[in-house]
Amino acid sequence: MRLFKTPLSRVALFLSAGIGAATLAIAPVSAKPLAITHANLHTVTEQGVLADATVIIEDGKILAINPQALPENLSADRIIDAGGKTLTPGFIASFNQLGLVEVSAVGESRDSGEKKADMTFDPSLAFNPRSSLIPYSRKGGITRSLVAPSGGDSIFKGQPFAVDLSGEFDSVVKSSLGVFVTIGGKAKGSRAFDLQTLWHKLEDRQKAVAKQKAKKAEKSKKEKNDDKEPKRDELILDALLAGEQPLFVYANRASDLLQLVKLKQTFKLDLVLVGAADAPLVAKQLAQAEVPVVINALRNLPESFDSLHASLATPAALAAAGVKVILSTSGDTHNLYQLRYQAGNAVANGLSPAQALASVTANAADAFGLDAGRIAVGQAADLVLWSGDPFELSTQVEKMWISGEEVGTSSRQDALRDRYLTKSELPKAYVK
Repeated sequence: MRLFKTPLSRVALFLSAGIGAATLAIAPVSAKPLAITHANLHTVTEQGVLADATVIIEDGKILAINPQALPENLSADRIIDAGGKTLTPGFIASFNQLGLVEVSAVGESRDSGEKKADMTFDPSLAFNPRSSLIPYSRKGGITRSLVAPSGGDSIFKGQPFAVDLSGEFDSVVKSSLGVFVTIGGKAKGSRAFDLQTLWHKLEDRQKAVAKQKAKKAEKSKKEKNDDKEPKRDELILDALLAGEQPLFVYANRASDLLQLVKLKQTFKLDLVLVGAADAPLVAKQLAQAEVPVVINALRNLPESFDSLHASLATPAALAAAGVKVILSTSGDTHNLYQLRYQAGNAVANGLSPAQALASVTANAADAFGLDAGRIAVGQAADLVLWSGDPFELSTQVEKMWISGEEVGTSSRQDALRDRYLTKSELPKAYVK
């Protein structure tokens, strides 16, 4: 049974800068726009799926969808005929060490953690856009990723950051994206102390800021302002308390999740939960508090006393309760390309195809504050043309664009295959 079905009738929807019928007008520019025509377009917006649709791309953005006429200055080599195949937003991977860890067994290639790391730890400084895992991950239709630090001894692991998978040196699109915290059972110590530490950090900073504001209000305008500049961690806490940056917390036990919901409501935080094995037990509370959840769809074993309720049906159960679900892979970053298989398995266990597509595109973009994840006017032109249903095992990426630029999926593994299949009089190891 196919997960994506083409509507029987052609959709006549004309969009330009807004919604509604409009003639497309394009100002003359040096770089000609790109048109992708005759696509089965999965917008991941209220527009749904558009059959035999056209997308116009210019300057890395989606300029128009289904214009009444193609622009006159569009040359033939800038028109791609999709042939009725599926075109989706690029997938967004979540909580991995892409570009920070090349081979987990080789210490020199690991930059995601540091024993002394705290909330100020910014691992984006070590991001390697030329990692061999980036083109390999593109094979799974992934165009962006939220990369997370593994931190050190503190519960504050550092600051996640967002990248595109173009492989260019400017591919970090958003650094210092928030703060990543881990809460849960451990061999030594108590989770209560960790929760208390997190609570006190926020509470103490909130009180300090309120005290500073009161002090300023008492001063006359003529008095010299001798306030000290806030420290780096204080600026980060200020951003969390102002709701300007998300607080990402890895936690699994239902009671811990409820404590974090209470924390969000008390301090008005932008909270995103990661892991959340027991989330189905408190799905109603998570939905009411509008807390997105990043989960692994294949997690179905009681790995610990914190995760006794992990199930293949978790994504569907959370979505049914109204929770915004974001799917992610687990384990080694070499498996990042398998994100679409996670989504396919979630569909096999009750998640709708539309919900599954949103879980690896729009939902992630919303939680991480990215201008991607949807095919809509003004969004980044991160697009993937598939040979078939993207959640089917045999489907492959035919073409991919990141910010409007076409990128390939040829990886180190492909090069090794070609090398050792090349006929030569020399031993295979010597073939160049």
